[in-house]
Amino acid sequence: MPTFTAITTLTGKTPAEALGEAVETLTPEPEGVGVFEIEDGSGLWEVACYFTDTPDHAGLALLAVIHGAKPFAISELPETDWVAKVKRELSPVVAGRFFVYGSHDADKVPEGVEALLIEAAMAFGTGHHGTTQGCLRALDRLAAGGFSGRSVADIGCGTAVLAMAAARIWPNPVLASDIDEVAVDVARANVSANALGGRVHCVEATGFDHPDITAASPFDLVFANILKGPLIELAPDMAAHLTSGGYAILSGILNEQADEVISVYAQSGINLVHREEIGEWTTLTLGK
Repeated sequence: MPTFTAITTLTGKTPAEALGEAVETLTPEPEGVGVFEIEDGSGLWEVACYFTDTPDHAGLALLAVIHGAKPFAISELPETDWVAKVKRELSPVVAGRFFVYGSHDADKVPEGVEALLIEAAMAFGTGHHGTTQGCLRALDRLAAGGFSGRSVADIGCGTAVLAMAAARIWPNPVLASDIDEVAVDVARANVSANALGGRVHCVEATGFDHPDITAASPFDLVFANILKGPLIELAPDMAAHLTSGGYAILSGILNEQADEVISVYAQSGINLVHREEIGEWTTLTLGK
C-alpha cells in the first residue's frame, strides 16, 4: 500500500500549530501530523503530514497560502520494511572503548570492548548519530584521562545508551531521565537487555525536575544530548546540580550553534574543556 508525506515550513510556532490543526480537517485525513521547530536559529517551523491515501493536493496548496507557508512538498513513499532496512544499513559503531550493535550483529562483537546492545528498531540513539558518537567518545576520553564518575546523570536519555556506557565502566548506579514516557520505557527495556538492571535507574522528568534526581545531586558528570534551545535553558540548573570539578557532556548542537552554547554555559561557571565535530554536529565537554 502506498503512503505519502506532505511537508512545509513557515515562521513561528503559533502559525505552524494552526496549520497543523487545519490539515487535520482535510479529506482524506492524514494519519499523523507533526509540528517541529527547526533548531538552526532560523525561526522556521516544519509541518509534516503522513497519509495512507492520496492527499488533497489542492487543499494542501490552499492551506499553505492561507497560513503563509511554503508550498507543501508531497512525496509518495515506496513500500519498505524499515526495520529490515535499518538492520541491513546500520553496521556496529565503535566509539573509543564502546561497541554499539544490534542483535543481528551479535556475532560481530570483538573481544576487549564495552558492548552495548541497542536494537535497530530504536533508531534514535543507536549510536550511529554523530551526537551519540560524540558523547561516547567524550566519555571514553574522560575515563582514559583518569576521571571516574561517582554520581552520573543522563538528562534526555533517549535509549539510555550513554547512561549504560557510564554504568559499564564505573561501579555506582547511574540516573537516566527523559521527558517522554515512551522513551523512558525504551530506556528501561534497553537496560534490561544489557543486564544493567539495578545499575541504571530510569525516570520520567523534565530536566532535573524529579525527586530521585534531587536526592542524587550534585553530579560529577552529566550528559545532555538534546538540542540547543533546551540546553541553553538547562544551563542554570546544570550549574546547580554539577559538583565543582565536575563535567557536562553536551550534544545535539549544530556546529554553528556551538559557540553560543559555550558562551551561555561559561556565564554559569561551566567552561569548555574539549569540543569535537562529527559531520554537522558538535559535542562539548565542559568543566565546572
